[in-house]
Amino acid sequence: MLYRRSGSTKERQLSCLTPFSCLFTYNYRLYDKYRRPIASLALLADERENWKPTRYGYELFGCRMGIDFPVVKLLDYQDLEALLAAPNPFALVTAAHRLTRQTKGDNSQRYAAKWRLAKLLYQRDWDKQRIIDLFSVLDWMLQVPPDLQRQLWQDIDQLERNRQMPYITSVERIGMERDLQQGRLE
Repeated sequence: MLYRRSGSTKERQLSCLTPFSCLFTYNYRLYDKYRRPIASLALLADERENWKPTRYGYELFGCRMGIDFPVVKLLDYQDLEALLAAPNPFALVTAAHRLTRQTKGDNSQRYAAKWRLAKLLYQRDWDKQRIIDLFSVLDWMLQVPPDLQRQLWQDIDQLERNRQMPYITSVERIGMERDLQQGRLE
């Protein structure tokens, strides 16, 4: 869980035995707070085909406590072209995940993938804030060396000029670069 206090980002982590114990804890804490039914979902980004846990719980002295939850496994979405063609922003992020894995260790391929996704963002009929938010996620996922990042900014700048739609201003770019650098240092 991330939250901001006095301009700085603080990370607050539950002390979890497993990621699924956190899912359990967040679920019941949200229920306690809002007194409404809560649905939890596990999104798995690993490469193990047959690993799909759907339950977390424990038993002690005949008392059982736990949670059953649906699972979405990114590995199940293999058709990259279908993901890229889908109008759903989650499909685009899933495609970015697939491309991140495929281009590991190949900066030129990673750059090409990142540029392809950036162009797709501009081709969709999405509002400015959605494009900026999704680009921030893609930028974080598909990191490239500084020289390729500068090239990407130049390409995006040219794309924006051609389309007359500066969604990501130079000030936002500088801020994003600073945030990325700080994230790498922490």
